[in-house]
Amino acid sequence: MIISVVRKPSKNGATIGDVYVDGVRDCFSLEDEIREILGRPVTEWKIPGKTAIPSGKYRVVLTKSQRFQKVLPEVLLVEGYLGVRIHAGNKAEDTEGCILVGEEAQENTITRSKEALLELMAAISQALDAGETVWLEVENP
Repeated sequence: MIISVVRKPSKNGATIGDVYVDGVRDCFSLEDEIREILGRPVTEWKIPGKTAIPSGKYRVVLTKSQRFQKVLPEVLLVEGYLGVRIHAGNKAEDTEGCILVGEEAQENTITRSKEALLELMAAISQALDAGETVWLEVENP
């Protein structure tokens, strides 16, 4: 299974994107501002708690989050980041490098986040139960 996040240009500290599951449009994403400088180490451009993860391909698993005390998708091996999750939230202040998902999007916010997360988690669970590897592909504008 491939989850694709196709980002739009950042505005006012937030980045809205479109989320696809195996090529089919699923929901919206919201992340911190894109600060990535291709070819440069993360330490040169990351502002902790205010920077979207680097573009790239990452494995996704379902694990219990210590912060949220429930099972959430975890994005593995993100250079310069620890504990990256896909979770519910509505604005950039609700994330510290994680990817928020929602059913509706405005300029700097998303809504109906819990519904979008439940649907995405169901798809991830189904894929993992079927023995599939789940990948996240993040594309910058």
